[in-house]
This record gives sequence, structure tokens and C-alpha cells, in this order.
Amino acid sequence: MKSSTSPSSFPKPEIGKEMKGAECVVECLVREGVDVIFAYPGGASQELHQALARTDKIRVILPRHEQGGSFAAEGYARATGKVGVCMATSGPGATNLVSAIADAYMDSIPLVAITGQVYSKYIGKSAFQETDFFGMTLPVVKHSYLVMNVHDLPRIFKEAFHLARSGRPGPVVIDIPKDVQQSRFSPVFPATVEFRNPVVSETPSATDEQLKQVLALIAEAKRPVLYVGGGIISAEAHDDLKAFAERTNIPVATTLMGVGAFPETHPLSMKWFGMHGTAYGNWAVDQSDLVLCFGARFDDRITGDVSRFAAGAKIVHIDIDTSEHNKNKRVAYPINADIKQALSRMNELMAASKFAAPDTQAWHDQIAKWKKEHPFSFDESKHIVPQEAVQALYELTKGDAIIATGVGQHQMWTAQFYDFAKPRRYISSLGLGAMGFGYPAALGAKVACPDKQVIDIDGDGSFMMNIQELATAKIEGIAAKAMILNNQHLGMVVQWEDRFYGSVRGNTILGDENNVGGPDNPSALYPDFVKIAEGFGIKGRRVIKRSELREAIQEMLDHPGPFVLDVVVPYTEHVMPMIPAGRTVKDMILK
Repeated sequence: MKSSTSPSSFPKPEIGKEMKGAECVVECLVREGVDVIFAYPGGASQELHQALARTDKIRVILPRHEQGGSFAAEGYARATGKVGVCMATSGPGATNLVSAIADAYMDSIPLVAITGQVYSKYIGKSAFQETDFFGMTLPVVKHSYLVMNVHDLPRIFKEAFHLARSGRPGPVVIDIPKDVQQSRFSPVFPATVEFRNPVVSETPSATDEQLKQVLALIAEAKRPVLYVGGGIISAEAHDDLKAFAERTNIPVATTLMGVGAFPETHPLSMKWFGMHGTAYGNWAVDQSDLVLCFGARFDDRITGDVSRFAAGAKIVHIDIDTSEHNKNKRVAYPINADIKQALSRMNELMAASKFAAPDTQAWHDQIAKWKKEHPFSFDESKHIVPQEAVQALYELTKGDAIIATGVGQHQMWTAQFYDFAKPRRYISSLGLGAMGFGYPAALGAKVACPDKQVIDIDGDGSFMMNIQELATAKIEGIAAKAMILNNQHLGMVVQWEDRFYGSVRGNTILGDENNVGGPDNPSALYPDFVKIAEGFGIKGRRVIKRSELREAIQEMLDHPGPFVLDVVVPYTEHVMPMIPAGRTVKDMILK
């Protein structure tokens, strides 16, 4: 019998017919299962677009700005877990992708960004529309490729998709000079990916000894908490997490990236914690004696003053990326492992040993008391307040929708007042905090999940940054909705001005500062989002009266195509609770 590692046992590479480099790129995409690409053409990428025009296996969606297309590719990836793909020409086309590439890097989203490049002979000579895109993206990618030999294309694409989706997911850039796209050759398509460093291809696993130590810590704990992040969602480990939490009877607090990793409707859920998270989640982590950090990274918006974060707790940190261990917070028990493997194996070990959860009734009673006394709440007003609009949307969708957001107050209110019971339903730019993300991301999510209701909850400032993508929605027939919480201000910055800068307005009013629009001054509202939507051929509606809110939301949900709902709200609302940056739970502002 042949050894399983003998060369003859590996799948053999496939030699293709003669084709152009650009046609090879399309064939590589098809082989990787890509069914949609968000791509804006230009001179250096025209060969690629011509090749795409000759296939019916990949849908090409034309955004109206490269940033919109790259955020849409991210939305597709976040909603599915598949690799999102975007493409642009050289120079300014490529540089317009950088925000999304950095966003995917910060939030660990699988993305492949393909860019055209000037002819090889012009590289480094300041040619028209030339930038060193390979060099400028190195700090914000898992890997960058500059393809100088057409024969390398099949290998590079195979590697790029493997890198983007494996381990800790992230973005990969493939920069292709125009002459490489035009070159004719007979490609050799590798069947497998091979790296010089085999660690790149391996998925780390926790040992039974390590996991039994974790279970022993749980058995001794009086005030344990689970602190879980986006790694649970990336690893498709949400079911394993739920089984683990229920068996150990440990309350669960997520990061914003981890929203939906554990059902927020579950009795053990403390929703999410951090700067604007639940008071009870923050207090529970602060007063715990054991913190199980799974697939998260001790981000500053979670920890505040990291030296005083969970100061009395033993901390277990399981993460697939060893670079995160002891980077922000020193922990006693760092474990390098795929979180799905670790959770699955701990569930097996508990079942085999008839593990009994520790008696933590007093701890659960305390958390229940905090929940009752300090829920997310808002004061009713004669006007529609943003929190009420999000809550109404949650009730009318019955929680069964994919929600994208821009960045700002509305992003936080969405996470506070919409309960997410499943992963990949809250789609938001979190590590980078990129305004303009919401509506393009909703388009990508709707393309990925055409049978799901997809709504972008946005702010007027954030929505304006990529408003041109309404044209993409109309022309491509993408029925993503937008509900704008329109307060005529850059709300989160205004909140900081009110709390820390004596309410001095430093360029945070989006309309006429001498005649600010709002629910009490509707004639001064600026711009008119309904007219803008209608200019793109999209249905729009403005709602100011509370009595009309639910009916207006229902109209948006029932409309078969894209829809813009402009919900006019006062600018005076603040996102509460709030832990000021760099401070501690003890400095939490509740009102």
C-alpha cells in the first residue's frame, strides 16, 4: 500500500488550454466558487472586464464608486462567511479600495481585492495612474501579490483564496500588470496549496490536557463569564458555544463583532459589553473570578483601562492567532487553537466525564438583579427617538432580518435595541469604524441572501458618504432598504462635544448651522433624502410623526425593491451607558 504522503497520492495539477492571463483570472475565480464580483473598470483592468464579459458563471456588479464595491464585497463575505471579491483599476481605482481592505483586516473578514496595474515596464516610473498598491497595502493585509509572471496566476489565486478564508480570515491583494493580463499561455492549475512553511496550512488544536485544565477552572469558579468575539462566528462555532454555555451554566457577554454568536434572547445572554454595552455585562466581567475569552482580542473599546480590566479574574484566552496572546492583556492561560475544535472537544470531555456545573446561583441572581435594574432603555418623547425606531423595526421584522449599519450613534443603538439570535445578522464596520459602510454592505448582503430582508440602519452623515450606491441598487435590482435616523448632525461626535467639550460645535452640523432642521423645524431639513432617492428611481418616504412610524416601517418592508425611509429624530439623544475612553467600569455614565 502506498503511503498517504507519497507524491503519487496527491491530486495532480490540471493543464488548461491556451488563454490570456485575464481569462485565466476568470477561470481561477470560477474554480474557487466565486459567483459574484463587485468591480469598477478602468484602463489597467479592462482586459479583466472583457474576460468577465465572456462568462456567464460570475455575476459582475458595477458599483458607482470603488469604495462602495469593496464594502459590498465585505457585506457579502460577512453575511455568508465566503470570500468576498472586489476589483478596481490601477492608481485611484485601487487606492479607493484601501478603506475596505483595512476594514476587512481589522474585523478578520475574508476578502480578495484584485487590481489592474500599469504595464510591467512602467512600474516604478510614475506612469499614469500608477501606485505601489502592493507596498501601500502591506500593513493591512494577510498577504499582497504583485504578479510579474503570467504562469504564476493559477498558483497565486489558489494561495490567495486559501489565505483569505483559512485560520484567522482576512484580506489578500492581487495586483496584476496589464501586460500580464494580455499574455497568452497554457495555465497549470494546482489542485492543492503548498507553502514552504507548513504552519501556514495547519489549523492549531488545543490538547486535552489544556482543555481539562480549563474545565477544572470552571468547576472551581463562583463568578465565571464567557467573553466571546467574532472568532466564534468566523469558525462557525456558535452551536458549539451554545452547548458549552448551557452545559456549564456560564453567562455570556459578546463583543460587537461577536453579536449573534450567542442568541441574545437566551437567558444566559448578557448581550454585548464594552464602551456602550450593557451595564450588567460590564459589571459581570469586572466582578468575575474567571473570564473565558474565546475568539476575541481585548480591544480597547472592550477593556477601557486594560490594566484594571477584570482585575480579580483568572483569564483563559483561546484564539487561533498567537499574536493576540498577551498583546493587549496579559493572561494566565493562553491557548492557541481553533475555537470550534476547542469548544467541540470540551463538550465531548464534559459529556464523557459527566461534568457538573458549579453552584453559581448567587452569581446568576446578582446578574438578574442588574438586568432588571439597568436594561437598555429610553425616555418617550413627543418626537420619534432613534432607539424607538430600531425597536419598532425589530418588532416588525420579528428579529428575522440582516441588519447593516453605518458608523456612529445609530450603529450602537442598533446593537442595543435589536436582539440578534443568529450569527451574520449584524453587519457593521467595528474595528476600523468606517463611515459610509452601511448601504454598500447591505447591497452585498442582499446579493448573498436574496430571500432575506436586508436593512441598512444608517445616520444621515454616514449614508451620505456612499449615497451613489442607490444607483447600483436600482440598476442591479438589489432590494436592500435604508432606514436613516436623520438628526442633521454627526451624532456621536456631538455626544462627545456635549459630554467633554462644553457642547462647542466643531463642524458637526450637517445642514445650515443658522437654521438647523429637525422634527420641530422640518422645512430646514437638508438634504431631501426622499427627492434624492426618487432621482435614482427609488421609492422614498420621510416620517416625522411618532404616530406614523410603524406604518412607514411596514411600507418599507413590504416594498418589493430598494427603499429609503428618512426617519427624522432629535439630535439631543445620547447613547447610554457610556464608559469614557481609557477609563474603567467604575467610571460608567448611566444617564
